[in-house]
Amino acid sequence: MTVKLIMTLDGAILKEFPVNKDSISIGRRHGNDIQVNDMTISGRHALLTNIGNDTFIEDLRTTNGTLVNGNYINKLLLMHGDIIQIGSHQFTYFSEDNVDYEPTMFIKAEMDETRMIDTNNPLSDDLKGMPLGAAKLLNGPCANVVMEMRKPLNTIGFKGKTLATIARGMDGYSIAVYQGKKPVTAEFTPLINGAPITVDSVKLNEHDIIEIADFQMEFVYLN
Repeated sequence: MTVKLIMTLDGAILKEFPVNKDSISIGRRHGNDIQVNDMTISGRHALLTNIGNDTFIEDLRTTNGTLVNGNYINKLLLMHGDIIQIGSHQFTYFSEDNVDYEPTMFIKAEMDETRMIDTNNPLSDDLKGMPLGAAKLLNGPCANVVMEMRKPLNTIGFKGKTLATIARGMDGYSIAVYQGKKPVTAEFTPLINGAPITVDSVKLNEHDIIEIADFQMEFVYLN
């Protein structure tokens, strides 16, 4: 069985790394097994450990943290299709043969100033205790992966382009078309239950289906 990490930046594949050692370190400094030139990544950021047929990932008490499927972790057993976010980069964990990775959709929890300052407070005080939403991927190579959205702002993109934002507030979650320098074309306009977003933002209800460029996800609440 081939086990590997596929490193991407905004949906574009940068490199593949085999997971074939007892431990693999990821960080910004020279000497890491996987060195990433990203100022939001700590010098020694995360460690992968292989025990038998299992691979664990551990955050090394970093400032910006390590996310797996959108959720900050300390140490976690990785499953096939898990998406690791370290700084601005993402790593997709593959542990099954004959499965192709296609760079398509990405979901990214945006870093905020609170996280940069207070490593013990991943959410603002106002959002603590609020229902936690997530996106369940419905198709593509990572189908059935559930990505928690704990941050106040999450971005959704396709092939390196940010196309939509999902905001978490006191009244729940809402989705909006990304307002960048170049407007989102009709081809990539997000759909909610088959209808395009034509207003500033749309409040998300549980089990709403978000679709962008034939990539689908279901919005669900976890608690």
